[in-house]
Amino acid sequence: MSQGEPGVELDTSLGYMLKAAASALHSALEVVLRPLGMTITHYACLELLSQRPGLSNSGLARGAFVTRQSMNVLLQALERQGLVVRPAQAPVGRALPAELTARGRRQLKLASAAVRRVEQDMLANLDTSEQDQMRRLLTACIASLTEPPGRSKITVQLARVPGGQ
Repeated sequence: MSQGEPGVELDTSLGYMLKAAASALHSALEVVLRPLGMTITHYACLELLSQRPGLSNSGLARGAFVTRQSMNVLLQALERQGLVVRPAQAPVGRALPAELTARGRRQLKLASAAVRRVEQDMLANLDTSEQDQMRRLLTACIASLTEPPGRSKITVQLARVPGGQ
C-alpha cells in the first residue's frame, strides 16, 4: 500500500469481522471438543461421514477444508481408534470409501451436542429471522467469491430471462 492510500478500517471491515468471528468460533469449538479427545477436523470428518456414508478421502478433505494428505493421516488415526472403517481394497477405482463404526457414531453424538451448544451460544442474540438472513448473506458472500470469474449473478440472472444476454 502506498502512502496516501487509505488502509482497511478494521473496525468496520466485513472481511476482518468475518475472520474474527471464525476465529472466536474455532476457539470455542476447540474448548468443547478437546475434552472429547477430538479436533475440529476430527469432528468435521465424523459429521461428514454421518451425513454422507462412503465418502472418499478427497470428498472428506474438501468438506473439512484440509488437504487430501492431512485427511488421509486423520482417517488412518480414526481407523486405529475404531471410529471409522474402510475396505482393504477399493470397490471401484482407487477411492476407499469410509464409514463410521458404532463407536464412531457414539463419539459423534457427544461431539455434535457440544458443537450445537456452541452454535446456540453464538446465535443467542439473534432472532430466527436474523439467523435466516445471516445464512442468506453468508451464502451470497461465499457464492460471490467462488463463482468462476466473469460469471456474476447478474449474468446468470440475465441468462434465465427470455431474450436475456
